[in-house]
Amino acid sequence: MFDIGWSELLVIGVVALIAIGPKELPGVLRMVGQWMGKARRMASEFQGQFQEAMREAEMADLKKSFDEVKEAASGFSPSGMMSSLQRDVDKALDIEGVDKPAEPIIPTSPEPVASAETPVTPTTPEPPHPQTFVEAEAHQAVSEPLAIVREIKPEPQPEAPAEAERLKDAKAS
Repeated sequence: MFDIGWSELLVIGVVALIAIGPKELPGVLRMVGQWMGKARRMASEFQGQFQEAMREAEMADLKKSFDEVKEAASGFSPSGMMSSLQRDVDKALDIEGVDKPAEPIIPTSPEPVASAETPVTPTTPEPPHPQTFVEAEAHQAVSEPLAIVREIKPEPQPEAPAEAERLKDAKAS
């Protein structure tokens, strides 16, 4: 701590003997020793508290990282994955808003609109007629699913001459 050699201690002792005197020197040395002991105890107490605070900070960091690992591991547990999958399936199967009729679109512009869109009302299907049953029995005998579909194919639009040339150039390059 202090770099005091024997020669310096000898000089300090001689000055103390002359200044204090031989009669009071042992009491003064005893007091100096007690002060040094108090200073060392205070220093060691401070150092111990500092080290304890460092250990607590390390423990808090360790606990935080442990909690993060535990949280991440709970996501990989079978029950955690199942609950996550269950939430995803429930969200996908949520048909709460499917049966509700569409709400009309109300314009928010301040300008008056000539005609507002009216909501579309659902229609009821036609009652079955004898031809429907004949078709169903014919499909059932072949064991293929019954699907009555009317396919509407859009007619090809004639291409503009400039558009056709551009496509030819694109194909050529």
